[in-house]
Amino acid sequence: MTRRALLPLVFLALAACSQSNTPPAQAPAAAAATATAAQTASADEPAAATSAAAPAPASTAAGSVDAAADAAATKALAGANSPDGLVEGRDFEVVKDPQPWKPLNGKIEIVEVFGYVCPACAAFDPLVSAWKAKLPSDVRFSYVPAPFGPEWNPYAKAFYVSEAMGLVDKTHSALIHEIHVTQTMPGEGDKPDEQKIADFYGKYGANPKEFLSTMNSFSVAGQVNRGRQFMMKVGANSTPTLVVNGKYRVVGNSFEDMLRIASQLIARERAGGTAATAPAAATTAPSKG
Repeated sequence: MTRRALLPLVFLALAACSQSNTPPAQAPAAAAATATAAQTASADEPAAATSAAAPAPASTAAGSVDAAADAAATKALAGANSPDGLVEGRDFEVVKDPQPWKPLNGKIEIVEVFGYVCPACAAFDPLVSAWKAKLPSDVRFSYVPAPFGPEWNPYAKAFYVSEAMGLVDKTHSALIHEIHVTQTMPGEGDKPDEQKIADFYGKYGANPKEFLSTMNSFSVAGQVNRGRQFMMKVGANSTPTLVVNGKYRVVGNSFEDMLRIASQLIARERAGGTAATAPAAATTAPSKG
């Protein structure tokens, strides 16, 4: 497999994958180089990865990325305590006739529309995982896998099987790692291999033969189709996309900004959806006197 390794998300401007399978504008650099960059860059000033830089030990680099992601997630959640200055069209879009992915049952729902083979989703994963772990108990986080094509669809099917088996928490980030870092699983540009996917889940307690059979069942096909319909309804035509209560599709200009906006929308929904939205920026300053 010849694929690009992912750049740690906290050092990426906003990138996305779409149904066209066009790689994100911010091309991830080699993993060894970005591991070094992760140690020296700040979240506000991306570091340029160079081939001359010596790679850091994997454990050190991973720890650096985890620490940066944790700090960024904390900062994003802290934004919920700030006055709600969100602007429709810049920070979020309102979904017409909103409907959550699952019944709310008193919860506030966050959905991440994602794809396992999407490099941008892989880059986003450490940050959104750290943010997810810090969410209050009244917030429910769900994944909806995007079926954007032949390389994406087997993983979408596998997600629903793993979800039914209670394996998502154990396997989600691990599968992303094997696709994008170790590149031991098929990714963008690779031939899909459903047996290999089933064997991956076998490492976490699934029976590969039964897992593969369930992947191709009528029930799972229905779940994939329902996910596709949800994406169309909320206007999620690229990944990663965050949706709050089926009502707001987060926009933002960076991964950190997406989480800041989502945090503020959570606070808005907790308050009954009554927080005032800031008006669009004025084109001229008000006159004095």
